[in-house]
Amino acid sequence: MSRIRSAAVAGLFYPADPAQLQREIHSMLSSVDEIDSKPKALIVPHAGYIYSGPVAASAFAQLKEIQHTVERVILLGPCHRVPLRGLATSSADYFETPLGTIRIDRKAIKQIASLPQVEEFDLTHQQEHSLEVQLPFLQEVLDDFSLVPLVVGDASTEEVSEVLDTLWGDDETLIVISSDLSHYHDYNTARAMDTETCHAIENMNPSAIQYDQACGRNPVTGLLLAAKKHGLHVTTLDLRNSGDTAGDKSSVVGYGAWALS
Repeated sequence: MSRIRSAAVAGLFYPADPAQLQREIHSMLSSVDEIDSKPKALIVPHAGYIYSGPVAASAFAQLKEIQHTVERVILLGPCHRVPLRGLATSSADYFETPLGTIRIDRKAIKQIASLPQVEEFDLTHQQEHSLEVQLPFLQEVLDDFSLVPLVVGDASTEEVSEVLDTLWGDDETLIVISSDLSHYHDYNTARAMDTETCHAIENMNPSAIQYDQACGRNPVTGLLLAAKKHGLHVTTLDLRNSGDTAGDKSSVVGYGAWALS
């Protein structure tokens, strides 16, 4: 019998109704200008769609040219609920959203299972939103694809990079890193902090990113290390915060989107 990781934040972070969810995603994607690139990796935010959805859409819209090429998505995001050491895989065969199920690439998970920083830990996946909120976007912009979902806890830049190197693949493999930026500063402070983080990402300088600058700092820095080895370049697609998207500027969360190709 197949094991399914059911949607945990549908109706909270994004609409639970499939038709409404599709309408919102299509509306956000349609407002984005595409750039001439074929991304190998994306960095995208993971708040509720009303807050960070337009920023995330600026990245996912860039997949149009490769929507028929991508067969596998390696998705990494930080843990918010259940802490862990290293990176956690799931025992599920499918991850479910209101738009349907996504097959988990068990073969790929087996490839990394022997790495000491990787463990199977379903509890940290069960209520985690950082991965889940990316799935409806991927379901809408890509053809059929398999998924390697990884929650990242207390893991070094090198440990994350090693996992990504192992699963790097060719054009059939897309890497998606889920991370918000600064949290709960006033608007101007957040803009200054997030601009610093943006420069560190653009310069592929993982050591310049501190934990208070990005909640997904560990997967982001791991990607930057691996991307530098593979000769990728970074394009900034969007850099805003919840004061820009939702209005309240007294205490904001920062969001950015980047494509690496």
